[in-house]
Amino acid sequence: MDNRDQVERIRALVTRVGQLVERTRQLEEENQSLRQQHEQVSGERSQLLVKNEQARSRVEAMIARLKSLEQHT
Repeated sequence: MDNRDQVERIRALVTRVGQLVERTRQLEEENQSLRQQHEQVSGERSQLLVKNEQARSRVEAMIARLKSLEQHT
């Protein structure tokens, strides 16, 4: 292998390393974005669970009132 071949291989490696660095940066950004989305969705899910529980409690209270009214008539 002569000097030119080595220089070309080094250039190719430098190019490939640069591509890998850029891809790593992109993946880090995507990962951060996905983590933020996950946190947001988890928060929304928690809020929906609370609202669902509140609605269930209200429905149960209405049913109890209706049963009470039914017994008094």
